[in-house]
Amino acid sequence: MRNPTASQTEIRGKVHKTIAHDSAAKQVAGEATYIDDIAEPKDLLHIYVAQSTKAHAKILNLDVSSVRSANGVAAVFTAEDVPGINDASPIMGDDPVFATDLVEYVGQSIFAVAAESIDLARKAAALAVVDYEELSAILTVDQAIKAKSYVLPTRTLKRGDSAKSLKDALHKSSGRFELGGQDHFYLEGHISLAYPKEDGDVYIHCSTQHPTEVQHNVAKFLDVPDHAVTVEVRRMGGGFGGKETQGAWFAAMAALTATTTGRPAKLRLDRDDDMIMTGKRHDFVIDFEVGYNDQGLISAVEFVFASRCGRSADLSAAINDRTLFHADNCYFLENITITSHRCKTHTVSNTAFRGFGGPQGMIAVERMMDTIAHDLGKDPLDIRKINLYGKTDRNITPYHMTVEDNIAPEIIAQLEEKSDYAQRRAEIRKFNETSPYLKKGIALTPVKFGISFTTTFLNQAGALLHVYTDGSVMLNHGGTEMGQGLFIKVAQVVAEELQIDVERIKITATATDKVPNTSATAASSGADMNGKAAQIAARTIKERLVQFAAVHYSVAENSIEFLPNRVKIGQEILSFAELVQQAYMNRVSLSATGFYKTPKIHYDADNYSGRPFYYFAYGAAVSEAVVDTLTGENKITRVDIIHDTGKSLNPAIDLGQIEGAFIQGMGWLTTEELVFDQAGVLRTHAPSTYKIPTCSDRPEIFNMEIYDAGENAEDSIHKSKAVGEPPFMLAISTFSAITDAVSSVSNYVQFPDLDAPATPERVLQSINKMEQAKNATRRAAAE
Repeated sequence: MRNPTASQTEIRGKVHKTIAHDSAAKQVAGEATYIDDIAEPKDLLHIYVAQSTKAHAKILNLDVSSVRSANGVAAVFTAEDVPGINDASPIMGDDPVFATDLVEYVGQSIFAVAAESIDLARKAAALAVVDYEELSAILTVDQAIKAKSYVLPTRTLKRGDSAKSLKDALHKSSGRFELGGQDHFYLEGHISLAYPKEDGDVYIHCSTQHPTEVQHNVAKFLDVPDHAVTVEVRRMGGGFGGKETQGAWFAAMAALTATTTGRPAKLRLDRDDDMIMTGKRHDFVIDFEVGYNDQGLISAVEFVFASRCGRSADLSAAINDRTLFHADNCYFLENITITSHRCKTHTVSNTAFRGFGGPQGMIAVERMMDTIAHDLGKDPLDIRKINLYGKTDRNITPYHMTVEDNIAPEIIAQLEEKSDYAQRRAEIRKFNETSPYLKKGIALTPVKFGISFTTTFLNQAGALLHVYTDGSVMLNHGGTEMGQGLFIKVAQVVAEELQIDVERIKITATATDKVPNTSATAASSGADMNGKAAQIAARTIKERLVQFAAVHYSVAENSIEFLPNRVKIGQEILSFAELVQQAYMNRVSLSATGFYKTPKIHYDADNYSGRPFYYFAYGAAVSEAVVDTLTGENKITRVDIIHDTGKSLNPAIDLGQIEGAFIQGMGWLTTEELVFDQAGVLRTHAPSTYKIPTCSDRPEIFNMEIYDAGENAEDSIHKSKAVGEPPFMLAISTFSAITDAVSSVSNYVQFPDLDAPATPERVLQSINKMEQAKNATRRAAAE
């Protein structure tokens, strides 16, 4: 097509636009293909994993002879049957796929049964004879501290002289806070489907956030080169960090079954087994002591964070480090000491979860702010504002990074006004004066979250782009799609570079034989890194097309302009497909790779100093809660959010992430309780006992918006900011609001002794403690 008339008013931008998630329609219609939807091949074997029933014990005898001879069983695998290294850990080499002579948590895998059906595999596994010698088990953080049981050495971050400044402080407060873990509760559990290939190779469909790590772990498990293992994932039914490392265990078992038997094999955990066998968000015990003046300005703080890591290190080093990096949140803490204990317990190894340790650090400092405000009789928001980082001074973090992009004061001010915070706070206090049983509370808390992997070498990404002769495009990159909208965002970036419709781009499954050596889709960096890599690949092809057109049409390169679905070359206009066809006929390469590494970041892990983050994402939330003082039941009734996404690549996707993250964070702090009994058995391993938020738990009034002045000061992809994790911590406002409501029971005289999650039982216990203290004071006064 030659010389078509171009509209002068057409919209050329493909980014900063609301475009539906690429899988949205298919998901609603039930047509999106997940691994368990793949048609089961002939001779498929189903795998069941037999688990330890003891938290800590020696295995004296394991007899699986009856299992091997059971009806329908094709193979049984124990540690003795592993051809390579019996490990699937991300770093430390301390996560055996099959236990050998020792088990260290209830649910640890001992052997796997491959049979004609999952029912036959499960029945056969029950025939095994396992003799244990039970050992004493360490189950809690306090027990681990007492026993000096750690998976990693204790670390300390220190700046200034906190001890002297505490001694000199006009006011001092201290507190202890127990913070629960959280199950990922992804809709799709862990699953791997492995196909044997020629030459002993294996092809694995795995629900994982880190295909490359699964590839590496399976290869060493099978004792084959990495190139013999291909891992593919088109989409996950949720991940939230829970599929960053631990899916490798199940992929290894499926791969071993497939390569040994020559038959395809599927391992799909049911919900109970998934919750029992896989790690959670780290639960913490947090102690703090803080010094401050009459205005609430902090002069010194000391934190002690002790986390339950479980039986092995997994990612606990980086997770606990990020806790340290976020214990400041938005506040300048000049004299600070943070001690971090990484506790070994005989429970499942805890792992990555949205926020990756950041939420635990952030809620500690927010709990501290509430404590200071209560002690001084001030509005907690005033304490927060007086301690905020400055713009040109008071802007160095405890790890010696300069905060260059601080917009927390602007977001807080805007939200305070838009939410009518001051008026509502006054009205709530008036309500509480006359309401004997229902009490309300309100809180505004900010968020500052660092974006980048703190393990510097992980901040890299690759992409592969093919342009076909009809002008259609195939896009592949190292990021994985778990519902967060990464794939559509990266497709928008490519569409913007080539000025073609997004529909002309085919989004393809992430696979280790397309883009190698990828990092996990984690740390909220998926769009930042993979978007940049895809942009680089698209620009490479675009530059080739421009160079070709300039020579072919004898025009200057600067006279060539890409318009929507066409290209202006001097005075001529061709469709994009026509130019591509001409380039192909003239032997121009229409395929390119792109590689990106995040700039500026550097970090010394030994002394906690440097620039571990490329930039910060900011936000703030106001939550309003109501508490029934007779039952402890509580509900968040209203939420107002302003969140910073820079210049959003896709506002609809980002708003969905903000809302979903907030609700998930609210669940962590209000309803989701992990209960281990004295034998180390997880008792909350199903939705009947583990309560994630439901539709009815969503606040009736939910106001959220993207910060309208947002723009990333760094050279991020189209000036956008990461949005996967930062909004999770907006939900800290819910816990502070519940605390405010409970405090009103004592007419704000007492600060509630309340741990998280704030379940009805915990809230009621806190209220009862306050009532007992109030009655004791009355009796003392009467005497």
